[in-house]
Amino acid sequence: MDYVSALLPPVVMAVFFIGVIRVIVKTQGGANKTKEDAAVDAALARAEGSPAAKTDA
Repeated sequence: MDYVSALLPPVVMAVFFIGVIRVIVKTQGGANKTKEDAAVDAALARAEGSPAAKTDA
């Protein structure tokens, strides 16, 4: 029975890890994905100082 107590913690951690990965994958995208992508693109463009990020002000 020692092998059961030796294998239980890694199996539990593996199941938990798989659950976390599934939650991360399922929450990617959604209704706000386009807005989030646009915000990141704008921030990167400002940080790089590209002409596309400059507005006519």
